[in-house]
Amino acid sequence: MNALKMSKGMVITMKTSYKTKGTCSQMIDIDVEDGIINEVKFHGGCPGNLLAIGELVKGMNVSDVINRFDGIKCGNKKTSCADQLAQALKQF
Repeated sequence: MNALKMSKGMVITMKTSYKTKGTCSQMIDIDVEDGIINEVKFHGGCPGNLLAIGELVKGMNVSDVINRFDGIKCGNKKTSCADQLAQALKQF
């Protein structure tokens, strides 16, 4: 689901749910306003770590998160929850 909302002053708010691939988490809900992350919520996966990632990225610029998280791997996997967040944010 993608949603785009424009309100007074041309503020662009986007929300999406991204189905992850190759990770323990199954889905990421993302809320972005004017290129700044308002909220990230992972479904499944390691709850403590993923709650921490969600808190750490609040208020960050989308491109900064992509640059930091893109390509991070989890153990022997080709991806990670952080990398999947970067892939999801590339859609914005």
